[in-house]
Amino acid sequence: MNNSMMLKKATYHLWTFTISKLIASFGSQVYSFAISFYILQATGSAKSFALNLICNVLPRTIAAPFAGYIIDKYPRKRIAIISQIATTLAIGGLLVVSVTFGLSLTAIYITTCLLSLTSMFSSVAFTSSITGLVDEARIQKAMSLNQMSVSFAAIASPAVGGLLYGVISMPVFLIFFMAASTAAIVLDATMNFTLFASQKSETVDKQKESMWQGMKAGVSYLKLQPMLMTIIWIALFVNFLFSAYQVGYSFILIEKLKMLSHHFGFTEGAFAVGMLLLSIYLSIRKEIKFPLLVSKRGIILMGLIMGSATLPLLFTMSYNIMFGYYILLQFVLGVCIVFVNTPTQVMMQKQIADEYKGRVFSLIETVAMALSPLGMVLYGFLYDVFPAEWVLLLSSGVCVCVVLTLLRPAVIRRVHPELEAEKVVKKSAEAF
Repeated sequence: MNNSMMLKKATYHLWTFTISKLIASFGSQVYSFAISFYILQATGSAKSFALNLICNVLPRTIAAPFAGYIIDKYPRKRIAIISQIATTLAIGGLLVVSVTFGLSLTAIYITTCLLSLTSMFSSVAFTSSITGLVDEARIQKAMSLNQMSVSFAAIASPAVGGLLYGVISMPVFLIFFMAASTAAIVLDATMNFTLFASQKSETVDKQKESMWQGMKAGVSYLKLQPMLMTIIWIALFVNFLFSAYQVGYSFILIEKLKMLSHHFGFTEGAFAVGMLLLSIYLSIRKEIKFPLLVSKRGIILMGLIMGSATLPLLFTMSYNIMFGYYILLQFVLGVCIVFVNTPTQVMMQKQIADEYKGRVFSLIETVAMALSPLGMVLYGFLYDVFPAEWVLLLSSGVCVCVVLTLLRPAVIRRVHPELEAEKVVKKSAEAF
């Protein structure tokens, strides 16, 4: 295939990948919204809600290292498609149970565990294949379009879920998710995951490499990358502390402030609008020069937003003002998350060797999410025992302090040595 044909195929991949993610994400998020609302309204407990979050995080955290080895060893396209098929079957199983015996928390938790595993395999397989699907010049565009598809789905899905919740039955939500997942399978099957991948012949030793040896090689490679190690430590602590917001946001708005379901859906949609708009911006602008510095500023702002979520609990607000306040807060948070994640992911896509991508991305996910289940258990307990505003304010303060410590100027200069050189050039220019 000549270069012109490859670029045309890469363009096809950009849009097919985007549409596939949009469809699958829309179905998944409508389902997640309905399930979250069902659990909170059925139990009224932050612990039950947190347990469902744990079922979403813990299985993928445990299985991610093994998934990374499998994704690097076997065809990534096959893994992505099988994972999406397994998602469809898992939802089909929950549908059968709900129609036959009625929906139960146990069935929901088991399904959440299965979906956690299938989405992890699919996500890592796609992330590891970005440099194979598109040319290097459009990696940031691909990552931004990927984020745009998720964000666009998230804009509509909470609003749709909020409007439909209580009007249609849970089996209809499940059927909708199955249909979306099936459509994603068909689209994924049309893409060439190795279009731009470097074709390296495998040696006999490589073919005989055991799973343990392959995982160990991934860890060894990771240890030699100081930039990746810095990102891992930040993700480890920040994800733990942000469990306070993950558990607390829904608990505060639904249980404490008694926000209506469709209004809650619109606040979730505002979060997605923020992500969408910044993703569009990043898809058309040049690559960000100092991604870790940008991430530092973004995470600090996210910590401040976490603390700001407590204001309606501390000060009396009318319902409409409170509703507008949370829309604004979620919008800014969505902007921050894309500003933190996308440039960092582009930097990693370009620096990680293709044959290690599955293992490295899965290891990063494992370590980054390692403390999240503990955080969800801890915060689920704390919100049932202590005032929600004090839990969030304390977590917000600790988050900001952690980021200022882990991403102190010396660390930024070590990862981006060119930043100091640029400052010297600017000072010299100002002197003249």
